[in-house]
Amino acid sequence: MLRVGSICGPPNDEVDSTMDLAKRLARHKLSLLGLVLIAILLVVACLAPLISPWDPQFQNLQARRLPPSPEHFLGTDELGRDLLSRLIHGARVSLLVGVLSVAFAMAVGVPLGLSAGYLGKHYDHLIMRAMDVTLAFPRILLAILLVAVLGPGLWKMVLAVGIWTIPVFARTVRSKTLSLKERDFVLAAQALGASGTRTMFRHILPNCLSPLLVEATLNIGTAILTESTLSFLGLGIGPGTPTWGLILSGGRAYLRDAPHISTFPGLAIMFTVLAFNFVGDGLRDVLDPRRNRLRGA
Repeated sequence: MLRVGSICGPPNDEVDSTMDLAKRLARHKLSLLGLVLIAILLVVACLAPLISPWDPQFQNLQARRLPPSPEHFLGTDELGRDLLSRLIHGARVSLLVGVLSVAFAMAVGVPLGLSAGYLGKHYDHLIMRAMDVTLAFPRILLAILLVAVLGPGLWKMVLAVGIWTIPVFARTVRSKTLSLKERDFVLAAQALGASGTRTMFRHILPNCLSPLLVEATLNIGTAILTESTLSFLGLGIGPGTPTWGLILSGGRAYLRDAPHISTFPGLAIMFTVLAFNFVGDGLRDVLDPRRNRLRGA
């Protein structure tokens, strides 16, 4: 008897075991470095209240702009607040905005891309033109516009950063859907009576996970950079919340006398974005079957 799962399942050449993927990813030294940096950042963000040596909001005006010392490992800012403690708490904001904005963009963009590629015709044209209009705006200008309209706040920041990323996922999933919907396992599912929704989410979407995972990893770094830019411009979550961009902005007036105030948050932003980009590049190399075939040849 012919099993339905054997017909409707994904092609064998697109299925890789987790162990095999881990081994191939382990060969990418930069990806491993990125994973280590991200793991450290996650631990620091989760344990921020426990590992912060000082209250990030505590001000000591007599200890303003102090250089790094045993008492304040990274020095103090323009209001005498411990810089290390503020950076630790700022990591929570950066990760939350980065992950949540990408999750929001995927939740909206993936269904749009699936339906556009699968249904085609006028529906596809309507969705893609809407995505093109969104992409026509530079990311930072669109984010500034949305934040100015919505106002400060964590969820409003997530919305502002995530809206521009929706077309990235929609176009990625649409292009993959167009190449998959004529494959034998999709046609077999349709012949066996699978509905359009089941075909899209049960048989097509699992084969889109590889490019989606790469795009998500790369865009988390971009979202963190966008959030830091908005905070630097004074359009962040709020003046009472320590964020890397806000700390960086506060130290720009003291670059000559106290360069450490801007240097350390700038380094934090740089290394975090680089870490996500390293992991994204490694995943792209590992999950791309064409690159694997070329290397195997």
